[in-house]
Amino acid sequence: MNHSSFAGALIALLCGGTYLFVQARHRWARLSQTDKTSVLTFLDIFCTSLALAAAVFSWFDLLAFLRNLGPGVIFSALFSTAVFIFLRAENRRANQFQRPVGIVLGEFLVLEGVGLFVLGLLSGRQQTRGFASVVAGALVLVWIVPQFLKKREELRILDRIPVAGESLQPEYAPPTPECPHPDRWKMTDSMSAEVEVLAFLKQLVLTVKPQQIVETGTFIASSTLKMAEGVKANGFGKIVTCELDPQIYAKAKERIDASGLAEWIDARNESSLEMQIKGDIDLFFSDSFLANREKEIRRFLPQMSANALVVMHDTSPRYKIAREAAFRLEQDGLISMVLFPTPRGLMVGQKRAGRK
Repeated sequence: MNHSSFAGALIALLCGGTYLFVQARHRWARLSQTDKTSVLTFLDIFCTSLALAAAVFSWFDLLAFLRNLGPGVIFSALFSTAVFIFLRAENRRANQFQRPVGIVLGEFLVLEGVGLFVLGLLSGRQQTRGFASVVAGALVLVWIVPQFLKKREELRILDRIPVAGESLQPEYAPPTPECPHPDRWKMTDSMSAEVEVLAFLKQLVLTVKPQQIVETGTFIASSTLKMAEGVKANGFGKIVTCELDPQIYAKAKERIDASGLAEWIDARNESSLEMQIKGDIDLFFSDSFLANREKEIRRFLPQMSANALVVMHDTSPRYKIAREAAFRLEQDGLISMVLFPTPRGLMVGQKRAGRK
């Protein structure tokens, strides 16, 4: 190895090692787990670091030997750079969203194999390593992806929170005519309400001062806790919230108990269509199964006070079940409503009966 190649290798290793160190610190919570996810997480980061090192070395090699340019050298520089950019984005998505741990490793092996195969064609040499790498990557993907897809999205979020936290990220919902710029909103996960909607719910509690709030669909208690902050600030009232799934309920109850707001919250592991509520309801937040939203609002509407507000999440054009339910409730003369143009949609209504 000549001096130029040695220098290039040294710089490449330095860049790759730095990236590995930074990412390992950022994802230490997951790396410290004592199961296969820690190993796969490390391999995901390590593969991306290798891709960066390969890209740096290829460009150094290309710039150092401009007189001996060949299709293989140019391809290596461009392809390794593209692989690093892709894997870096995949690592970020795997950390922020519900993606299987190890998917970056599988993708790296497949892409590495493709790169070796193309290099073999350009150089006229057979690349059996490329075929082996593609097969290895495909086997990794076949091993981890089906297991991941067996879990419901809610449970995948529960698995991610202890190791990745609730990092803010742009809203994932695609644009609609009603909300053409969803990326202007933030979310912590794909199931909880948008961060701005959570802030709105708290402000709503502070504004209308409800004595009793009923929420359906506790999930991980993001909206429950945000509204409870408003109840605590008011100094009176309570939230009754229900979650049907026992595993999700257990996680929500754990978060509620650790929040310092538990005294304001009555969390129940039951269906919204069977839950019994005593007294008037002043604020009703419907965020349970989409198919249950209309039924539960009709069920609890007689218990709502004359000035009660009805709030329903997921009423954008993307969620036809909830949106059409909101229109039916209005057309049947039960509520007056306004549709807020948020990424996933928000309906705020008020019952018509009893108003003067």
